[in-house]
Amino acid sequence: MKRISSRIALLFAFVLSVATTLSAQTVYTFPDDGFQPVYDFINSATKTLDMTMYELVDTTAEADLVALAQKGVVVRVILDQNLEQTKNTAAYNTLTAGGVQVHWANTTYHATHQKTITVDKTKTLILSANLTSQYYANGRDFAVLDTNSSNVSAVEATFNKDFVDATVTPSTAYSLIWSPTDSDADLLALINGATYTLTVESEEISASDVVKALEAAAQRGVVVKLIMTNDDNHYATEFNALAAAGVNVHVFKDNSSTLYIHAKVTIADAGYSGDQKVFCGSENYSTASLKENRELGLIMKTSALVTKFNGVLLTDYANSTVWVPTS
Repeated sequence: MKRISSRIALLFAFVLSVATTLSAQTVYTFPDDGFQPVYDFINSATKTLDMTMYELVDTTAEADLVALAQKGVVVRVILDQNLEQTKNTAAYNTLTAGGVQVHWANTTYHATHQKTITVDKTKTLILSANLTSQYYANGRDFAVLDTNSSNVSAVEATFNKDFVDATVTPSTAYSLIWSPTDSDADLLALINGATYTLTVESEEISASDVVKALEAAAQRGVVVKLIMTNDDNHYATEFNALAAAGVNVHVFKDNSSTLYIHAKVTIADAGYSGDQKVFCGSENYSTASLKENRELGLIMKTSALVTKFNGVLLTDYANSTVWVPTS
């Protein structure tokens, strides 16, 4: 009887653990939800706040960070300097003057393009969006609030190393995808493992291995949809090749009155229980983003999360136009 009871207890603990893991993430959609959830998350800090941000040009967020520091919260911020030092200098000066510990990101990377905020070492917000307020009104982006303890600990451990420019191989923990260490292989595996559908939003699509993987998916019968902003036909060569392979390429015009696709999301096999998963993070489909930058994203398998992402992307797909191949 004791042996049976022990097995039941172990089974219950396992089920509880799985349920906790599956409910560990909450998704915010931009511009639909507005950025108030991000400000609320920042202001929820009571002990510590650690932020890595590619671009920080948001006076509300900057004022919140300074206010926290002045209340005694230990606030540390890493800002990119390789590509965005000019844009970030005002925030750097404001935060430093306000008692925030600010570090220019490691020049080892082509850029520190990661966008994360970790509060009290217990929860982390992983964004595809920068904190640059001029883009909030029409930028398609997402943020994932993650309370999975393994993921939070891995994000925090990597931040501690990056804050002092120390060498680190980040832990993938439960579901993290890091650049430059593993994102290229992991995201190719996500694409190559799709059986039924792939739906993708990305700001960039220049990585040849990803383009070939999407082409191969379409050619093996996967329904592949790509939604992007057409920035002066910058990716015309890739769009043409993908369309020729059977990928359904849809684009938005690049102007202030339409949605700008800044998101970095890939959904595989949405609606197929046991197979479906979604990636969201800071990684674009470019060689620099996957192999040279500091980046962070994660893969989620919870049905409700996949459904939420899929609904947004399919709406964007319906509201965009079919790419017409160019010469």
